Amino acid sequence: MEGLNKMRDLISSFVNLADEEWQQFSKSLSQKTFPKGSFLCREGQVENYIFFLVKGATRNYFLKDGKEFTVDFLFAGDMVTAYYSFITREPSMIAIQAIEDIEAILIPYQLLQDFYRNSHSGERIGRLIAERQYKNRLEREMELLSSTAEERYGQLMKRNPELIRKTAVKHLSTYLGVQPESLSRIRKLYSRN
Repeated sequence: MEGLNKMRDLISSFVNLADEEWQQFSKSLSQKTFPKGSFLCREGQVENYIFFLVKGATRNYFLKDGKEFTVDFLFAGDMVTAYYSFITREPSMIAIQAIEDIEAILIPYQLLQDFYRNSHSGERIGRLIAERQYKNRLEREMELLSSTAEERYGQLMKRNPELIRKTAVKHLSTYLGVQPESLSRIRKLYSRN
């Protein structure tokens, strides 16, 4: 699987994993495709996987009073999961939806638990992934509290400009915390530049 090399590169950025440990861990991984619009995890479902995105992108959102609120976009090279559900084994509060066709490597919950239990490197990787999740959440909260919608849009454009141009205004506006009309104005500003 081509994606395994990319995933190993990401894991190597956390910890140098011995070849035999990698072989033991990776032999139980599977690769799956998800068409645009399908769900990797639904709200109310217990999350059983961490997905390494080889190709494609996701939108993570929740519903409140019948309205969708986008909390994150993740792209190829990222790991995506309903992390709270994954670690607590409780129903997910968010849904993860493919906004492009996705190719992903699936890391099952039990495989990861066994890896943590049987490998010092596995424990370290788990801790570092949790730290990364925390860091990303804190950065997102700080971004929401301290930057303008224009600045947040600019950051998202740097990550994946083509996809953001194609993403529905209603999804982007809830992610940026603005009304759709304001987002239309911001998009016009960026299209002129």
